[in-house]
Amino acid sequence: MRATTIHAPGDIRLTDVPDPTIEEPTDAIVRVVAGCICGSDLWPYRGANPIEAGSTIGHEAVGVVEETGSEVRRIKKGDFVVIPFVHCDNTCPHCLAGMTSVCDHQGWTESGQAELVRVNQADGSLVATDGMPDDALLPSLLTLADVMATGWHAAVSSRVKQGGTAVVIGDGAVGLCGVIAAKELGAERIVAMSRHEPRQALARDFGATHVIAERDDAGVEAVMELTGGVGADSVLECVGTDQSMKTAFRIGRPGSTVGFVGAPHGVELPVRQMFVRNVGLAGGMAPVRTYLPDLLERVLDGRIDPGKVFDLTLPLADVAEGYKAMDERRAIKVLLRP
Repeated sequence: MRATTIHAPGDIRLTDVPDPTIEEPTDAIVRVVAGCICGSDLWPYRGANPIEAGSTIGHEAVGVVEETGSEVRRIKKGDFVVIPFVHCDNTCPHCLAGMTSVCDHQGWTESGQAELVRVNQADGSLVATDGMPDDALLPSLLTLADVMATGWHAAVSSRVKQGGTAVVIGDGAVGLCGVIAAKELGAERIVAMSRHEPRQALARDFGATHVIAERDDAGVEAVMELTGGVGADSVLECVGTDQSMKTAFRIGRPGSTVGFVGAPHGVELPVRQMFVRNVGLAGGMAPVRTYLPDLLERVLDGRIDPGKVFDLTLPLADVAEGYKAMDERRAIKVLLRP
């Protein structure tokens, strides 16, 4: 099959690699209908994460089941499915507690930017739609593999409440989906921190009531001015840098919670400040499978349209250009069609 591979920072290629096969009786092979590039894929692309030269990359995909292992009962060949980026059996103690991203039989989507994907816990992981969805729904369904569920996790973890003030740090796809989540969970005032006009416009479309373009001290001052010096009831940290995390703790009101979902890079928590101001931290890697049924219903009902985060669609053959577009912030999120 053709799959996206990474060889060094900035070196993305479309390569012929062996097709995935059924390795365990709980596996399924899915033919990718749509995949995409995630903001977290830019960490290795920029050299911030270690790279195994020639390894496949990409963890977000939707598609049609081509083959199943002998123990797969619920999912069948021909099903159109959303693939959570973390695979799970959905029956272990952690899954039953809602932490499906930390399953005892955890697996990963390793070739989402490709033609085929192996899912190693098919019955527990995959969520099928009722028949083949309309092509117009594909972008929104694809967000459910990661970014919409991750934005939702940030909102849930930060305890967004009815009538409260939520501030979203990060204007990538996850942050923008966090705006959707904050609105769906009832926040009355939703502040998007963004310096880029197209992203600001989309944040407003998704439900942001205010946009703050300033960063660091100026950004903190703007939030405090907007909230009358009180601060935010909930802070959604959707970046993962030390700067964004420190901003999050400065703008959260006493008793608030920072919901963090940005993969942390070089973060040092201000524990003393957290202690003195009683600002908590929750979140982590999103338990996508836990949220999927609810979010799928919201997409199919037309209540949310997170697929708008895709502002560039390319054929899989042009995946290297997709990485460049996102790295240079010419695109929010790139959808790939094999």
